[in-house]
Amino acid sequence: MGTMVTEQLTSQTTGPDELADFDTLTGRYQRELMAHCYRMSGSVHEAEDLVQETFLRAWKASASFQGRSSVRTWLYKIATNVCLTNLEGRPRRPLPTGLGTADSVAGDALERDAEIPWLEPIPDTAVEVAERDTIRLAFVAALQHLPARQRAVLILRDVLRWSAAETATALDTTTAAVNSALQRAHAQFDERELTPDTVEPDLDEGQQRLLDAYLEAFWAKDIDRIVQLLQYDATWDMPPFLNHYRGAANIGELIDTQCPGGIHDMPMLRTVANGQPAFGLYMRQPAGHFEPFHMQVLDLAGQKVRHVTAFFGAEHFTRFGLPERLPADWQPGAADGPATTG
Repeated sequence: MGTMVTEQLTSQTTGPDELADFDTLTGRYQRELMAHCYRMSGSVHEAEDLVQETFLRAWKASASFQGRSSVRTWLYKIATNVCLTNLEGRPRRPLPTGLGTADSVAGDALERDAEIPWLEPIPDTAVEVAERDTIRLAFVAALQHLPARQRAVLILRDVLRWSAAETATALDTTTAAVNSALQRAHAQFDERELTPDTVEPDLDEGQQRLLDAYLEAFWAKDIDRIVQLLQYDATWDMPPFLNHYRGAANIGELIDTQCPGGIHDMPMLRTVANGQPAFGLYMRQPAGHFEPFHMQVLDLAGQKVRHVTAFFGAEHFTRFGLPERLPADWQPGAADGPATTG
């Protein structure tokens, strides 16, 4: 939270013990509320603002808190309604693969649309790691296809495991309306075969080796090796470009012909985004050093890469704490960071 908000929250104490120290309160719930607001909004910077607004509203209303629910439940109710207000009249945040457009073929002209508010990746350090199954990119992207209130109902019922009655109270509606909204949300999710329970577990040793090989293949710009590491029907998208690609060979040709780097021009640093392995890919510049190019978030299926979303924009590197440049003599090694997701 910002210094101004922290000062406001700590300027007075309130009745219940847990509300008496807002510094402790925010420290306790900051990251899980961040995950909640991110699922609702699909945006990291919006989620940060929404969490701050949640704590401000909680501080203003703390004197009237009567303990009919836990403080945690009370905060989630506030956060959900803050999100719903924020989402009024706003477009959803998709990924290119969710736009319903046809797959592209390597060699097609790239179509960029910076006006679309794209779904953003989130660092694992910003949210509760135990919740990473419900912040996977595919899951959050599917949430964005739901109307805001259906989205809220599905998150409260299926992610937070609230009862229909608790959810109805939080949303100021009826239990019947909650059950109806959840049924419609489930129907859309069934079409995409997505639930919080259909994600991959922590990486095994074979997948760790896969990530090592993937990093090395990009550094060498070994297209044949990259194609071998991809599932045969792998998909690739790269917001803010509208293009998305299907098929390992097609993706390999895309990297070969439209990625400007050559051998030893594309170093990658490891990170973790949305509970998934990720790489910040840098591109060599004419002066010799490397600057941010895009951040890849990988979805693995066994010993293959099933999907890659390459997020263009240096702001992602800043958000994930990655360097703004690498020296010209950079070499793969210990500096490429951890390969774990847990």
